[in-house]
Amino acid sequence: MSIFPNVIRFFSAACMLILSSCDTPEYRDEHTHCEAEWLLKIPPVYQQELVTKYRTKERLTGETICTTEGSTTTCERVKERISVPYQTVEKVDIRIPQRTPQIQSCTKRACSAKYGNSKCEA
Repeated sequence: MSIFPNVIRFFSAACMLILSSCDTPEYRDEHTHCEAEWLLKIPPVYQQELVTKYRTKERLTGETICTTEGSTTTCERVKERISVPYQTVEKVDIRIPQRTPQIQSCTKRACSAKYGNSKCEA
C-alpha cells in the first residue's frame, strides 16, 4: 500500500482546518449546507488503509545541566521532545478527494449569490 494518498489527505485536512479558521460564520454556514448536500450526492465509501501517524516522545540528549545553591548541587539530564512515526490501519473515506472540490465550489457559489463575493463577507 502506498502512503502517498494518506499524506495528501493529511495535508488537505490540515490546510482546510487552517483556512477555515479565518472563515466568517456565514461562510461556515454555507459550507455546512453544501457539505450535507454533497454527502448525499457522493456518499462516503470507507476502506481500511495503512496510515502514518506521529506520537511525541522524550529522549535524553546526553547533556546535563547542573545548578548550585549554597552547598547543594543539583544536576538534571536534558531531554528533548521528538516526533516518532508509527503506522496503523484506519477506516478512511476514499471519496473525500471527489467530494471536497464540489463542496468548495458549492460554498463559493452560494456566497456569491447571497453576499456578492465568494467569502460570504457582508
